[in-house]
Amino acid sequence: MTPLRQRMLEDMQLRGLAARTQVAYVAAVAQLAQHYGKSPEQIGEEELRQYFLYLTNVKGASASSCTVALCAIKFLYQQTLRRPWTILEFVRPPHTRRLPAVLSVEEVGQVLSLVRRPRLRICLSTIYACGLRLREGVHLQVGDIDSDRMMVHVHQGKGAKDRYVPLPERTLTQLRQYWLVHRHPRWLFPTTPPPGQPPSAATGPLKERTLQLAFTTAVKASGLQKHVSIHTLRHSWATHLLEAGVNLRLIQIWLGHSSLKTTAIYTHLTRDAEGQATAVINRVMDGLVW
Repeated sequence: MTPLRQRMLEDMQLRGLAARTQVAYVAAVAQLAQHYGKSPEQIGEEELRQYFLYLTNVKGASASSCTVALCAIKFLYQQTLRRPWTILEFVRPPHTRRLPAVLSVEEVGQVLSLVRRPRLRICLSTIYACGLRLREGVHLQVGDIDSDRMMVHVHQGKGAKDRYVPLPERTLTQLRQYWLVHRHPRWLFPTTPPPGQPPSAATGPLKERTLQLAFTTAVKASGLQKHVSIHTLRHSWATHLLEAGVNLRLIQIWLGHSSLKTTAIYTHLTRDAEGQATAVINRVMDGLVW
């Protein structure tokens, strides 16, 4: 590891950046260095300008990829190298805002029913029932379940934030029944134990990739044509709650969103909202005199 990379890693740790963010930033800076074949310390401002043009016009990088590259490079030059270059303030990645795919309650049930292995099906069911992110779901611990208050304590979610989410009774029953199968002292969804060892001897939580493959296989088997991922279960949960009349502010808190604007996207996904808008449009059109 080069001294520059080590210093950047230390700076990111001091700033409290999440581990995944650190990995993404280091990879983005490494791509910049590889593009020019030299250390970032030797790259000038005009070269940075040309690099961002390359990402957009030649490589065709997505808006999110450009954003990560910009944030990583700004951190390196402004925080680690202390070079407040004007070009880094001028660059703005293309802004796109796509509505996420959402499954109906029936489609969620259809996909989950096609997940063959019980531990994977119950984990996915819990992710949907509690509106969790993938990592939050596989890292659930026995102590996170508060059966007295019927809440789940989500530790260190996105942005290193803790939160509580409601725990449906059916989900609690499923978790209790499944825990009796493995009786792991820590993890609700333990990984496969070492050969010859009982399930309670597993050394860590379920692998995210294992769950992703199971979900993808179930979606293909269902015949659904929507482009969905495990995160779609979280989008669907929020949309279904909003359709059922749950207050948007509550949904924001349960999702762990810092801004209500982020949660408000689900108002564009509810069938009830679309139906009400369509009814209003029809009434307006009926009242027109041609």
